[in-house]
Amino acid sequence: MKIVVAPDSFKGSLTSQEAGECMRKGIARVFPEAQIVKAAVADGGEGTVNAIVSMTSGHLEKLKVEGPLGETVEASFGICPSQDGDFAVIEMAEASGLLLEPQEQRNVMLASTYGTGQLIRAALDKKVKKIIIGIGGSATNDGGAGMAEALGVRFLDAQGNKLPRGGAALAQLDHIDCTALDPRLKDIELLIASDVKNPLCGPDGASYVYGPQKGAEPKQVEELDAALLHYGRVCARDAGLDALNLQGAGAAGGLGAGLMIFAQGRMCNGIETVLDLIGFEELVKDASLVFTGEGFSDSQTANGKTPVGVAHIANKYQIPVICLSGGISQDAKELLNHGIAAVNGTPCAPVTLQQCIAEASSFLEDAAERCARLVKIGLLLKTQ
Repeated sequence: MKIVVAPDSFKGSLTSQEAGECMRKGIARVFPEAQIVKAAVADGGEGTVNAIVSMTSGHLEKLKVEGPLGETVEASFGICPSQDGDFAVIEMAEASGLLLEPQEQRNVMLASTYGTGQLIRAALDKKVKKIIIGIGGSATNDGGAGMAEALGVRFLDAQGNKLPRGGAALAQLDHIDCTALDPRLKDIELLIASDVKNPLCGPDGASYVYGPQKGAEPKQVEELDAALLHYGRVCARDAGLDALNLQGAGAAGGLGAGLMIFAQGRMCNGIETVLDLIGFEELVKDASLVFTGEGFSDSQTANGKTPVGVAHIANKYQIPVICLSGGISQDAKELLNHGIAAVNGTPCAPVTLQQCIAEASSFLEDAAERCARLVKIGLLLKTQ
């Protein structure tokens, strides 16, 4: 019997690789003779670089870049081999992520994606022909202007002065000079791995939907949204692409828009892109069972998250999928309508969140064993 384990990371406690090993150990207690194959997966958010690097025999490059508020941070990106040449994998959260700043120091009005642009430039220096960039977990709301500045674009006010970085300053944008934009961007394919479909502006846009999560007060949300609307109009005039109505332009505080405007980026489903890159379909098509999971599963998991992406491929071969996550909500049963055969959480008794994180490995191993024992009972049932 072949069993594939393909979980996402359990944020704050286990990487995708670590979670997969925990599942393997638990399953092996029940099915010691089974062939258990681990696949590290992600949906474009945290863990995407490590998952793809580990599955493609790539390597990490580390460099110091500018963090969201101008501080120096150490970030990494992946360089991975393929038949068509090396490609790069970047997580914008490495350079411009919300968790890089202590909560009391966060300032979405000033936060910039400049460091993300530095990561893209470093990838171009490696002479790659493709870049995959996951854009989850941003601290920013600058429309990708900081990223573009790091790649040579100049954002100027009415007096011809360079704008300060951050989303609030975009209200003073008068014109954009793209003459020094890195010409290497024209020769590469850039894929934006995201499950966000929000537009750049308006009630469903970057500022109103995600700004409060980054610390924006209601008045600041209004200011940021107005600044992005102005930015979008100037971009359409000076950079040749109207991103105001493009699906996904509001992802990562508008970084989705910036990547489409200045780097000719193409939005793509994060989990589908990752699974394709690691050859998941070939790996799973002859399996008997698949285990997947994530830190927390609810009805929103159906909107492009890892477990449903894994199930979509497994279901093509009539392979049942068990979603085993750190926690599950009451509405997680919605996943049963999206190719998941069973959903379970790891704790078997009331515990605190701190306990769940601290003891994530043992909880996940034991939960995988419990699920495997139920599968074993099913194999022994008499059907007549």
